[in-house]
Amino acid sequence: MSAASGPLSPGILSSFHDHALRLHRLTPDGPLPRDGRPYPDGGRPRPKAPDDLRAAGVPVARLLDGHFARPSAPPRELADALGELYVPIHPREAVTAAAHRADPERVRRTGRWLVRHGTDEGSVVTGLALLAEVGTTADIPLIRTIGLLSDTFGPLAARALERLDGGTAHLLWLADRTAGWGRVYVVEALCRLDDPAARPWLLRKAIDGDFLNGYFAGRVAVAARLHEAVPEFGRDRELLRHTGHLLYMLTHSSGMGMTLRHYPHSAAVLAAHARHVGDVPPTVETFRVVATLALHLATTSTEDCGCTEELRTAVLAAYLALLDREDWCETARAALAADDRWLLWFADHSRPRLRLRVFEDLTPADESPEEGN
Repeated sequence: MSAASGPLSPGILSSFHDHALRLHRLTPDGPLPRDGRPYPDGGRPRPKAPDDLRAAGVPVARLLDGHFARPSAPPRELADALGELYVPIHPREAVTAAAHRADPERVRRTGRWLVRHGTDEGSVVTGLALLAEVGTTADIPLIRTIGLLSDTFGPLAARALERLDGGTAHLLWLADRTAGWGRVYVVEALCRLDDPAARPWLLRKAIDGDFLNGYFAGRVAVAARLHEAVPEFGRDRELLRHTGHLLYMLTHSSGMGMTLRHYPHSAAVLAAHARHVGDVPPTVETFRVVATLALHLATTSTEDCGCTEELRTAVLAAYLALLDREDWCETARAALAADDRWLLWFADHSRPRLRLRVFEDLTPADESPEEGN
């Protein structure tokens, strides 16, 4: 390996790849703490984005064209130049076209070097963009590792894995190890693949409670054929629990993604959930879900609920009966005694639109919980 093309000198900056790998070894089965931040470049400010983001990839594409036009130009030289450019983290047509204009093998080698040895965000993103177009299955370990820094590298890592043979399994691996925006990119890629092998995970694990789940909850329901799985609710508690969280997200996803109004199987899934959710011991989590769904059904139009007036009335009655059941009330009382902030907020928020017995003795709350608590 020549001095011109080898790894950057040790002791200067750790590569993003080594940083991700080191953190992954500490948390091998879950997301990296704080999505891997701070990054090894010390949080170096990114160059300013252009006013027209549609053209954001054009300067990068020009730089790539010039680099690949010189057969002996080393990847390190390209990395240095990329540090001065704004590099978009999402796929851009200009960068994609540049990747396909050059010799595929050289593009591949360059992408690998940038992802493996890059010490600034722009060079690593560009390397990943190249591998997203011309990478092979041999690049999957590299792509998965850098994809763990998912808030920044998730969009291109998901694109790269989506187009490779066996991509579903690797996207599922990454999905279990991402959160926040990174999870959005990976789950959306799984939904686009529409692979039956992904459906068990989509039906039971896709929704992790982050409000960003609203971007993909409807896509998950459609891609996983949730309406076809409702006969399993009575014997699959994990599926039933996850479905409750998915329905919860569909009441909160306006402006983000599909809502109950536009999910074509809202009526069937709501009815099945209402029939079975009371068959298992209540938890605070389940109380939250059912209370939220009941409030949504009680205060929005039948169109926004995705069902007929008759079905809305029946499902709402079933939910209210559960929320009035003594074991459910005891569960909520215990949480209230422990100052559960969400329940205290909901008690105040739902008055007088939804009168629940468990909240009758509470005085109105003074504060609302922070988003996500």
